[in-house]
Amino acid sequence: MKTRVLSGIRPTGMLHLGNYFGAVKGMIQLQDDPDRETLYMVADLHAITTPYDPRVLRADTRSVVMSYLAAGLNPEKSTLFVQSDLAEYHAQLSFYFSSVTSVARMQHLPTYKDKIRQHPDNVTMALLNYPLLMAADILVYKAGLVPVGLDQEPHIEVAREIARKMNAVYGLNFPEPERFATSGEYVPSLSGEGKMSKSVVGSYISVLDDLPTIQKSLARAPTDSGTGVSEDMPVSVKNLLQLVELFQGSQRRQEYEVLYTSSGIRYGDLKKELAQAIYTELEPIQQKYRELEKSSEYVEQVIAQGAGKARQITQQTIDETKQAMGFG
Repeated sequence: MKTRVLSGIRPTGMLHLGNYFGAVKGMIQLQDDPDRETLYMVADLHAITTPYDPRVLRADTRSVVMSYLAAGLNPEKSTLFVQSDLAEYHAQLSFYFSSVTSVARMQHLPTYKDKIRQHPDNVTMALLNYPLLMAADILVYKAGLVPVGLDQEPHIEVAREIARKMNAVYGLNFPEPERFATSGEYVPSLSGEGKMSKSVVGSYISVLDDLPTIQKSLARAPTDSGTGVSEDMPVSVKNLLQLVELFQGSQRRQEYEVLYTSSGIRYGDLKKELAQAIYTELEPIQQKYRELEKSSEYVEQVIAQGAGKARQITQQTIDETKQAMGFG
């Protein structure tokens, strides 16, 4: 029996390199694995857990779908859908899960505390229940693998706890999902701290950025004199070298590391070369994206087809859960 894989991306603007390497690229590889059944969603319900513009949300949701397709996701191999099209199943299961989850458990999650600091005037129940909805996203499809970053591990653990409780109390058969790590699951910020994020200005490169824009973004990335001891290399330089490894290979990174402890790195040359390598990988995606912008009927067809496939799974899970819990 195939292992079911579920992953999603919030539609909070154009995808960046962190999304591409941390999620999308791994998704493309998984869909060609004969032992996996892959389902990928645009997690637009999650977007309303923090302040948002409804008009922008609609546009961003469509943009993420086109980005998935442009990057190589094949709707004949993977089920691609928009979360809100299945809201009656995701939200319903999330509410059932809330009956076996304490408020204290949700409040102690590090991601919840981070969001409170970021949005102190928008501490809503939707924000508190974000992990419950994520658990429902995964378990309504009975997914065993979830390709997400390490920062989402606490949420995956919540999903495992809920699966165990629902199984023990109601005799259900939810799997305990595991995080699936991808080779580029952590893409560093250009600012020199943390990971690449759309919420931090100057920290990311969009998958639709042209070569001059990529060059400007890299030019702002902090560096040092270019020479020193490996152990004392600044985090900002290590981040640049990690990008070199992702786009140019480990050998090129090692060459720069040797230069750092000898004649020195010429960061202008490094950034120029890296910018070209990034653009070379992104250019085919950008060309496909522009084609999809002109194919609105095809994109809508893919979304509708994906919702239909997903609904067959979610309906069965909801029916089983309702019967086990005494409904219907």
